[in-house]
Amino acid sequence: MLSHTDGLWEGLRGKRIFLTGGTGFFGCWLLESFCYANETLGLQAQAVVLTRSAVSFRKKAPLIAARADVELVEGDVRSFGFPAGEFSHVIHAATETNRLGGAVDPIVLFDANLQATRRMIDFIKACGAQKALFTSSGAAYGTQPPELTHVPETYPGGPSPLDVQSAYGQSKRLSEFLWAALAQTAAIDATVARCFAFVGPHLPLDANFAIGNFVGDALRGGPIRIGGDGTPWRSYLYAADLAIWLWTILIRGQSGRAYNVGSDADLTIAQLADVVAAEIDPAVKVIIAQQADPLQPAARYVPSIERARGELGLEPWIDLRQSIRQMAAWNRNRNESL
Repeated sequence: MLSHTDGLWEGLRGKRIFLTGGTGFFGCWLLESFCYANETLGLQAQAVVLTRSAVSFRKKAPLIAARADVELVEGDVRSFGFPAGEFSHVIHAATETNRLGGAVDPIVLFDANLQATRRMIDFIKACGAQKALFTSSGAAYGTQPPELTHVPETYPGGPSPLDVQSAYGQSKRLSEFLWAALAQTAAIDATVARCFAFVGPHLPLDANFAIGNFVGDALRGGPIRIGGDGTPWRSYLYAADLAIWLWTILIRGQSGRAYNVGSDADLTIAQLADVVAAEIDPAVKVIIAQQADPLQPAARYVPSIERARGELGLEPWIDLRQSIRQMAAWNRNRNESL
C-alpha cells in the first residue's frame, strides 16, 4: 500500500480525521491502512470513528479499537452529537443497504441515507474540515446500457424514479448532489468516490455479494451456486487497492468531482465462479440455476476508470486471481472450519 501512496500521507501528518462506517468493509480497510501508515511513517495523526456501538466495534476490531491513535464516538450518523475540536479530513462511508436481502421499506432506506448525508454536511461545516470524501456507488448510474461496456463518470443516466427497488441508488445520487453543493458553497474540497464491486478480507461470505458467496461455497467444498443465469458482467477491485484509491481521492482529488472506483477487467458471473473454483479448489463444481435467454442482452455493472487513472495515477494493482487467493487464505486463517 505504501509503495503506491508515496508522499500522500504527508497531507495527514499531525491531522485529526473523522470517519463514519468504521465497522463496514470500507471502514475496516480505511482504518487498518490509516493505522499502518500512521505508525510506519510516524504521522502522529488521530482518527475519530463514529459507531453505533463501541462494544460491537471492539468485538469486531479489537486491535484497532485498542490503539491510542483511534478514538470511538458512539452515535447514529443521522443525529450524532458533534465531537469537540477541529477535524481536517472527513470520510463519510456509512450507508444503509439491503445487504442481506429480504423486505426493506424503500422510503426508510432512502430517508436514512439522505438524513445521514445532511447531518454529515452540517458537521463538516462546523468542524473546520478542509477535505471531505463521500463514498457513493455505481448504483447512482441506474441500469448500465448493455452497449456501454464501461460506464464513465460523464454518463448522464440514473435510476428510474418509478423503480422503488432503486432506493439505494436514488439516495446515493441525491447525496452526491448535496456533496457537490457543499463543494460549491463552502471553502471545502469535497470529492465523491463512486464505488463498484470489491474482493478481499472482511467481505461477507453469506450476503448478496456474488464473489463473497462463491468464495464461501468453495472454502466449504462446494458446489459454487449461481442463483441466476451467470451472464451479468462484473469487475472486482482488491480491498487494499480500494483503500489506496479512497485515500488518494480524499487527499488529491479535485473538489466537486466524482471518480469511479473499481476495476475495468470485466468478466461474467459464470466466468467468475470458474475462476474462484480454479484458485481455491479445482474439484469444486459450479451450478447455474437458470438457463440464459439468448435474446436478452447481458446486464453490466462495470466502471470506466480512465479519470482515476489519468488524473490520479490509480490502477488495479492486484489482479483478480491473487485477490481471490488472499481472501481465501485470510478466511481460512480466521475460521478453521472452512
